[in-house]
Amino acid sequence: MILDHIAIVSSNIKRDVEWYKRTFNCRLSYEDETWALLKFDNISLALVTKDEHPNHFAIVDPMVKNDKNARKHRDDICYIYKKDPSGNVIEIINEPSN
Repeated sequence: MILDHIAIVSSNIKRDVEWYKRTFNCRLSYEDETWALLKFDNISLALVTKDEHPNHFAIVDPMVKNDKNARKHRDDICYIYKKDPSGNVIEIINEPSN
């Protein structure tokens, strides 16, 4: 399986995107008012708003699209959220993010 991205909550997406790009020379893949996706060489970082998504990390599993509880993001990627025994949120997605 592939670790696709880590998502952290941002209180200001636009400001934080600029900070991460300037500080780490990463590439912006997507941005809107509620989330952004930054590409690093080995993984992506999602900046999300508190009400839109929880802090999480995402793993790619193509079979998740067959799960009856799977939902779709606005980019048509299927996903489910699970929690590990310590309560950490894991997003399982059917294909890599942009």
